[in-house]
Formats: sequence, C-alpha cells, structure tokens
Amino acid sequence: MEKSYLRGHFRKVPFDVLKGVSLEIQEGETVGLMGDSGSGKSTLARILAGLDRPTSGRILYEGSDIHRMKRSEFRSYRRSVQMVFQDPASALNPMKTISRSLEDVARLAGVGSDGIEEAIREMLAVGGLDPEVLRRYPDQISGGQIQRIALARVLFHRPSYLILDEPTSALDVSVQAQILQLLRTIQKETGMGCLFISHDEAVVRFISDRVVRLADGEISSDEPPGI
Repeated sequence: MEKSYLRGHFRKVPFDVLKGVSLEIQEGETVGLMGDSGSGKSTLARILAGLDRPTSGRILYEGSDIHRMKRSEFRSYRRSVQMVFQDPASALNPMKTISRSLEDVARLAGVGSDGIEEAIREMLAVGGLDPEVLRRYPDQISGGQIQRIALARVLFHRPSYLILDEPTSALDVSVQAQILQLLRTIQKETGMGCLFISHDEAVVRFISDRVVRLADGEISSDEPPGI
C-alpha cells in the first residue's frame, strides 16, 4: 500500500508518506506501531479505519477490498473497525453532557430508544466509570475519564478491530497504566484485534503482542515485545 500527497505552492510535486506498506492484524492480537513524528503513523491509521484512501494498494477485510465493497458493506466495515483518536475530547460536543453524547452514539449504533439507558450503563461499567459523569460536560471531567468515555463510545459498535492513535500520550503515568489495563481487559473479553500507535516504546512493548516500526514510509520487520 502506498500514499502520496501533492505539496508545494506553485509547482506541485508528489510527497510519498507511505511506500509499500504491508501489515496484517489477527483477531485478538495487539500490534504496536512505532515511528518518529511525521513518519506516517496517523495516515496509516486513517487509511485502515476507512477515513482516507491509499494512492495504490488494497485494504483487505475478511478477504474483500474495502474500497470495492458495496455501500452497505463499507458501512458495516466502518462499524467493525473503530478508531480512538489522539485527542478524544475532540470527538465530544462541548455543548452536550456526556449523557447526551453517549445517547447520540448509541442511536447511531442502532440501539433502540428503550435500550439506550441500559446500553450506556453497560458501557460505563466496561470503562470503569461512575454514572455521575453522565451529567457533566467534557470540560468538567479529567483526561483519564475522557479517554475511558472515548473507549466506551466505540464499544457501542461492538468492533472486531480497534485502532488507537497515541491514546495515552496526554495522560500521566498512573492514569496511563489504568487505561492500558482497561484495554487489556476489554480485549480479553471481546477478542478484538488492536493496532496501538505510540512513540512511547515502554508503553508499546507493554501492551503489544508484536511491534513494528514505520520509518521513511516503510514498515520494518516485526519485533518481539521484549517483555
């Protein structure tokens, strides 16, 4: 898979972000992706999540190229492969309470009106959150709580794969450990495959089954987690 952009003000020239990238993630496996800033980690994440298209190459899911799927099949793919962004607060409407935001996501996930309240309680329990947060606004809760809510939101869709782009970079060490343990617990219970992206080598090696590196647009050979 390759991804190029055109850059330059007057004379546009192609800039290769990803060059011949090949990556496979199995169900129940956590693959750690490392790389320097600007190496293309987030670009790769967006392509795998179906939010961007590669310039060339294919993204295969259950043997099918996602960009050759019918519209209904692609919507199903987008539900099956969820992404948690580096700034989870940006996914929350600052003018809505946490309760309202979760209700909106539950409806989009197809939860009926009579089941929304129970579904939200279940997601809060999975995220280890006190129901008291529901009446608060995003700027009234901590970074760790926002990250747990971000995880709860994507779990409404019961994804098969989860892409996490620097999910702990803005958290202090103690909260990082809580989020990482929560991820491990969720994965064990659901069997999700995960792509965990971070520049923090200790965090990546703690959470991952195997580690790959992205440099100069290419992925190096797999490395053992080292723990």
